Amino acid sequence: MSEIRVIGIGSGGLDAAQKHLLDGCHAVVVSTRYRHLAEGVNAEILPIAPVRKMLDNLAAVLDQGSAAVLASGDPLFFGIGRTLINRFGPERVRLYPALSSMQLACARFRVPWDDMAFLSAHGRKPDDLPARILRHEKVMILTDSRNTPDMIARTLLDTFINVRDRARIGRLRVRVAENLGLDDERLVEGGLEEIAGQRFGPLNVVLVENEPAREREARSACVFGLDEDEITHSRGLITKNEVRAVALHRLRLPENGVFWDVGGGSGSVSMEAARLCPGLKIYCVEQKEEQQANICENVARYGTYNIHLVRGSAPEALEGLPDPDRVFIGGSGGRLEGIISHCARRLNQGGRLVINAVLSKTAEEAPRLLEQYGFLLKISKLQITRCSGTDGPEQELNPITIICGEK
Repeated sequence: MSEIRVIGIGSGGLDAAQKHLLDGCHAVVVSTRYRHLAEGVNAEILPIAPVRKMLDNLAAVLDQGSAAVLASGDPLFFGIGRTLINRFGPERVRLYPALSSMQLACARFRVPWDDMAFLSAHGRKPDDLPARILRHEKVMILTDSRNTPDMIARTLLDTFINVRDRARIGRLRVRVAENLGLDDERLVEGGLEEIAGQRFGPLNVVLVENEPAREREARSACVFGLDEDEITHSRGLITKNEVRAVALHRLRLPENGVFWDVGGGSGSVSMEAARLCPGLKIYCVEQKEEQQANICENVARYGTYNIHLVRGSAPEALEGLPDPDRVFIGGSGGRLEGIISHCARRLNQGGRLVINAVLSKTAEEAPRLLEQYGFLLKISKLQITRCSGTDGPEQELNPITIICGEK
């Protein structure tokens, strides 16, 4: 059976053993960068891009015999190897890896990589990167023409500035390995502001080292169950612990996707959601400046950078946000119908919308509106009594109704 020989190219180009692998191949797949390595090879040359067309051409060639694919570094490390295995099956793919650019960069920086996170920024939106980067103490990033080292540094800077977390700016160290193995190889390191002010060539990887604050580590020991006094809030205006737990249970949060927290208040529900699901993209919508400041302080305090503060009133502030998979409405400012209408139109199929109703008017109006827009309802009425010890005084909290609509 014909096979696909996937050959990883290191800094020295093709060695004798790798050149021998090209013998007898009916086709060689190469990028523009490696086109010169196939010169003199007696085989059809296929461009690697666009990938979908290349895969179809490769399938046709395999009817005649084996083919080779020249790829950078280790083809199974954010490379073409996965795509080829998925399309043609592991039994037809033979892999001959070289050192990946990330391994080589770690060697240059003298940084162990067995405890490092790895991230490809290829095709990612810049605003997705801070949350993915900052959850790790040490992360290596494979860049692209859009997500360059300077752009990544600027995005991280903007993220910290937006939540007034300037103290953390100085705790990040960035290193860039550019043109690894080439004559013009360059290694650069510095703080966010230094890296943001420079320009880099297209071939590079970025190492971000995030020195964690001991204080944050201690506070982040649990992944769920923050107490009210651990979340910055104003005048007791916070979703109470027990209510928060039930609301989050009703939301059935996905690991990834989009979550709108409408009328976010102090951001307590967003905070718990962000810590439970670091891959979830959370938009916390709040109109009051005092509460916006609380949200910023909580994000900085716990490093929950998958929370994006949206300053404004719903439903207008929801325009332009990506369609949600989950919605929580903690406050409506008297505009419940408009908010539900907007959410019903935008919520992805299979999504959930949960409303905390403190006022009896909301508890009556919300189920009617949700049914009107085609939601299936689940309603829970909570009466919470707190007591400290068996002989302590009891404290009854205000009753609350939690309405869940399933689409």
